[in-house]
Amino acid sequence: MNAQAARSHMSIGEVLAMLQGEFPDVTISKIRFLEGEGLIEPERSPSGYRKFTHLHVEQLRYILTEQRDHYLPLRVIKDKMAEHFGRPRALTDRPDRQEVRLSRAELLEAAGLDEETLAELEDYGLLAATARRYDEEALNVARSVGALARFGLRARHLRAVKAAAERECGLVEQTIAPILKRRAPGAIGEADEAARELSALLLDLHASLVRTGVRTVLGR
Repeated sequence: MNAQAARSHMSIGEVLAMLQGEFPDVTISKIRFLEGEGLIEPERSPSGYRKFTHLHVEQLRYILTEQRDHYLPLRVIKDKMAEHFGRPRALTDRPDRQEVRLSRAELLEAAGLDEETLAELEDYGLLAATARRYDEEALNVARSVGALARFGLRARHLRAVKAAAERECGLVEQTIAPILKRRAPGAIGEADEAARELSALLLDLHASLVRTGVRTVLGR
Protein backbone atom coordinates (compact mmCIF):
# COMPACT_ATOMS: atom_id res chain seq x y z
CA MET A 1 0.00 0.00 0.00
CA ASN A 2 1.48 3.38 -0.96
CA ALA A 3 1.54 6.41 1.33
CA GLN A 4 -1.47 8.08 -0.28
CA ALA A 5 -3.58 4.93 0.05
CA ALA A 6 -2.50 4.48 3.66
CA ARG A 7 -3.63 8.00 4.51
CA SER A 8 -7.04 7.32 2.97
CA HIS A 9 -7.79 4.78 5.67
CA MET A 10 -8.97 5.74 9.15
CA SER A 11 -9.33 3.94 12.44
CA ILE A 12 -12.70 3.60 14.15
CA GLY A 13 -11.56 6.22 16.68
CA GLU A 14 -10.80 8.70 13.91
CA VAL A 15 -14.20 8.06 12.34
CA LEU A 16 -15.87 8.61 15.71
CA ALA A 17 -14.06 11.93 16.12
CA MET A 18 -15.27 13.06 12.68
CA LEU A 19 -18.90 12.27 13.48
CA GLN A 20 -19.30 13.30 17.12
CA GLY A 21 -19.52 17.02 16.38
CA GLU A 22 -22.70 16.47 14.37
CA PHE A 23 -23.90 13.37 16.24
CA PRO A 24 -22.86 13.73 19.91
CA ASP A 25 -24.49 10.44 20.92
CA VAL A 26 -22.65 8.25 18.42
CA THR A 27 -20.24 5.76 20.00
CA ILE A 28 -17.79 3.11 18.87
CA SER A 29 -20.31 0.45 19.89
CA LYS A 30 -22.91 2.09 17.64
CA ILE A 31 -20.53 2.02 14.67
CA ARG A 32 -19.72 -1.63 15.35
CA PHE A 33 -23.43 -2.42 15.57
CA LEU A 34 -24.11 -0.81 12.19
CA GLU A 35 -21.24 -2.81 10.75
CA GLY A 36 -22.72 -5.98 12.22
CA GLU A 37 -26.05 -5.16 10.58
CA GLY A 38 -24.33 -4.94 7.18
CA LEU A 39 -24.83 -1.23 6.56
CA ILE A 40 -21.10 -0.57 6.29
CA GLU A 41 -18.23 -2.92 5.53
CA PRO A 42 -14.80 -1.60 6.55
CA GLU A 43 -11.75 -3.55 5.49
CA ARG A 44 -9.63 -5.40 8.03
CA SER A 45 -5.90 -5.45 8.53
CA PRO A 46 -4.24 -8.86 9.10
CA SER A 47 -4.27 -8.19 12.85
CA GLY A 48 -7.99 -7.35 12.84
CA TYR A 49 -7.98 -3.53 12.84
CA ARG A 50 -10.90 -1.92 11.01
CA LYS A 51 -9.87 0.34 8.11
CA PHE A 52 -12.47 2.97 7.21
CA THR A 53 -12.59 5.21 4.15
CA HIS A 54 -14.33 8.55 3.56
CA LEU A 55 -17.15 6.63 1.86
CA HIS A 56 -17.80 4.77 5.11
CA VAL A 57 -17.95 8.10 6.95
CA GLU A 58 -20.50 9.41 4.45
CA GLN A 59 -22.54 6.21 4.80
CA LEU A 60 -22.49 6.52 8.58
CA ARG A 61 -23.48 10.18 8.38
CA TYR A 62 -26.39 9.22 6.12
CA ILE A 63 -27.55 6.45 8.48
CA LEU A 64 -27.32 8.61 11.59
CA THR A 65 -29.18 11.46 9.90
CA GLU A 66 -32.00 9.18 8.81
CA GLN A 67 -32.31 7.76 12.31
CA ARG A 68 -32.18 11.16 14.02
CA ASP A 69 -34.40 13.15 11.66
CA HIS A 70 -36.82 10.53 10.34
CA TYR A 71 -36.74 7.73 12.95
CA LEU A 72 -36.42 5.13 10.22
CA PRO A 73 -35.69 1.46 11.02
CA LEU A 74 -32.41 0.06 9.74
CA ARG A 75 -33.99 -2.18 7.09
CA VAL A 76 -35.60 0.89 5.48
CA ILE A 77 -32.37 2.87 5.74
CA LYS A 78 -30.49 0.01 4.10
CA ASP A 79 -32.86 0.08 1.11
CA LYS A 80 -32.52 3.86 0.82
CA MET A 81 -28.74 3.59 1.00
CA ALA A 82 -28.76 1.13 -1.89
CA GLU A 83 -30.43 3.82 -3.99
CA HIS A 84 -28.42 6.75 -2.63
CA PHE A 85 -24.99 5.12 -2.87
CA GLY A 86 -25.65 3.02 -5.97
CA ARG A 87 -25.91 -0.29 -4.11
CA PRO A 88 -22.30 -0.64 -2.98
CA ARG A 89 -20.81 -4.04 -2.38
CA ALA A 90 -20.98 -3.43 1.37
CA LEU A 91 -24.75 -3.80 1.16
CA THR A 92 -25.07 -6.64 -1.33
CA ASP A 93 -23.03 -9.70 -2.16
CA ARG A 94 -20.56 -8.99 0.60
CA PRO A 95 -17.46 -11.18 0.60
CA ASP A 96 -16.94 -13.43 3.58
CA ARG A 97 -15.32 -11.41 6.32
CA GLN A 98 -12.03 -12.80 7.51
CA GLU A 99 -12.44 -14.16 11.02
CA VAL A 100 -9.94 -13.01 13.59
CA ARG A 101 -8.19 -16.09 15.01
CA LEU A 102 -4.97 -15.20 16.76
CA SER A 103 -2.42 -17.36 18.50
CA ARG A 104 -1.25 -16.34 21.96
CA ALA A 105 1.90 -14.76 20.54
CA GLU A 106 -0.10 -12.90 17.87
CA LEU A 107 -2.54 -11.56 20.48
CA LEU A 108 0.30 -10.34 22.68
CA GLU A 109 1.86 -8.52 19.73
CA ALA A 110 -1.39 -7.07 18.35
CA ALA A 111 -2.54 -5.81 21.76
CA GLY A 112 0.88 -4.74 23.01
CA LEU A 113 0.55 -6.81 26.20
CA ASP A 114 3.05 -8.84 28.16
CA GLU A 115 2.50 -12.45 29.16
CA GLU A 116 1.84 -11.57 32.80
CA THR A 117 -0.99 -9.19 31.91
CA LEU A 118 -2.62 -11.67 29.55
CA ALA A 119 -2.44 -14.40 32.20
CA GLU A 120 -4.07 -12.01 34.67
CA LEU A 121 -6.88 -11.24 32.20
CA GLU A 122 -7.58 -14.94 31.82
CA ASP A 123 -7.41 -15.54 35.58
CA TYR A 124 -10.07 -12.89 36.16
CA GLY A 125 -12.25 -14.21 33.34
CA LEU A 126 -12.00 -11.11 31.18
CA LEU A 127 -11.06 -13.09 28.08
CA ALA A 128 -10.44 -16.68 27.08
CA ALA A 129 -9.10 -18.67 24.16
CA THR A 130 -11.16 -21.12 22.14
CA ALA A 131 -9.14 -24.05 20.84
CA ARG A 132 -6.03 -22.02 21.72
CA ARG A 133 -7.08 -19.15 19.48
CA TYR A 134 -8.33 -15.67 20.38
CA ASP A 135 -11.19 -13.99 18.52
CA GLU A 136 -11.94 -10.35 17.77
CA GLU A 137 -13.61 -9.66 21.11
CA ALA A 138 -10.64 -11.08 22.99
CA LEU A 139 -8.43 -8.76 20.96
CA ASN A 140 -10.66 -5.78 21.78
CA VAL A 141 -10.55 -6.63 25.49
CA ALA A 142 -6.77 -7.02 25.42
CA ARG A 143 -6.29 -3.68 23.65
CA SER A 144 -8.64 -1.90 26.03
CA VAL A 145 -6.88 -3.28 29.08
CA GLY A 146 -3.54 -2.35 27.56
CA ALA A 147 -4.75 1.24 27.16
CA LEU A 148 -6.16 1.32 30.70
CA ALA A 149 -2.82 0.14 32.06
CA ARG A 150 -1.42 3.58 31.25
CA PHE A 151 -3.61 4.89 34.07
CA GLY A 152 -2.48 2.22 36.52
CA LEU A 153 -5.52 -0.02 36.07
CA ARG A 154 -4.98 -3.78 35.98
CA ALA A 155 -7.29 -6.71 35.38
CA ARG A 156 -8.06 -7.01 39.11
CA HIS A 157 -9.44 -3.47 39.08
CA LEU A 158 -11.88 -4.35 36.29
CA ARG A 159 -13.95 -6.98 38.08
CA ALA A 160 -16.72 -4.43 38.57
CA VAL A 161 -16.78 -3.79 34.81
CA LYS A 162 -17.07 -7.52 34.15
CA ALA A 163 -19.87 -7.85 36.71
CA ALA A 164 -21.75 -4.96 35.10
CA ALA A 165 -21.37 -6.57 31.66
CA GLU A 166 -22.73 -9.85 33.01
CA ARG A 167 -25.76 -8.08 34.48
CA GLU A 168 -26.41 -6.38 31.14
CA CYS A 169 -26.15 -9.75 29.39
CA GLY A 170 -28.76 -10.99 31.84
CA LEU A 171 -31.08 -8.18 30.76
CA VAL A 172 -30.61 -9.15 27.11
CA GLU A 173 -31.29 -12.80 27.89
CA GLN A 174 -34.42 -11.90 29.84
CA THR A 175 -35.70 -9.70 27.02
CA ILE A 176 -35.22 -12.16 24.17
CA ALA A 177 -36.43 -15.21 26.11
CA PRO A 178 -40.10 -14.75 25.02
CA ILE A 179 -38.99 -14.62 21.36
CA LEU A 180 -37.09 -17.89 21.66
CA LYS A 181 -39.96 -19.58 23.51
CA ARG A 182 -42.26 -19.04 20.54
CA ARG A 183 -40.22 -21.57 18.54
CA ALA A 184 -41.69 -20.01 15.40
CA PRO A 185 -39.85 -20.00 12.06
CA GLY A 186 -37.29 -17.23 12.10
CA ALA A 187 -37.43 -16.84 15.88
CA ILE A 188 -33.70 -17.44 16.31
CA GLY A 189 -32.86 -14.81 13.70
CA GLU A 190 -35.28 -12.36 15.29
CA ALA A 191 -33.81 -13.01 18.73
CA ASP A 192 -30.29 -12.59 17.38
CA GLU A 193 -31.13 -9.22 15.80
CA ALA A 194 -32.89 -8.06 18.97
CA ALA A 195 -29.97 -9.17 21.14
CA ARG A 196 -27.44 -7.29 19.01
CA GLU A 197 -29.49 -4.11 19.00
CA LEU A 198 -30.15 -4.37 22.73
CA SER A 199 -26.43 -4.84 23.32
CA ALA A 200 -25.60 -1.71 21.34
CA LEU A 201 -28.27 0.31 23.16
CA LEU A 202 -27.07 -0.87 26.56
CA LEU A 203 -23.49 -0.01 25.63
CA ASP A 204 -24.56 3.48 24.60
CA LEU A 205 -26.54 3.88 27.83
CA HIS A 206 -23.60 2.63 29.88
CA ALA A 207 -21.25 5.07 28.15
CA SER A 208 -23.62 8.00 28.74
CA LEU A 209 -23.99 7.12 32.42
CA VAL A 210 -20.22 6.89 32.84
CA ARG A 211 -19.73 10.26 31.14
CA THR A 212 -22.40 11.79 33.39
CA GLY A 213 -20.75 10.29 36.47
CA VAL A 214 -17.35 11.58 35.45
CA ARG A 215 -18.73 15.08 34.97
CA THR A 216 -20.16 14.89 38.49
CA VAL A 217 -16.79 13.81 39.86
CA LEU A 218 -15.16 16.76 38.12
CA GLY A 219 -17.83 19.12 39.43
CA ARG A 220 -19.10 20.06 35.98
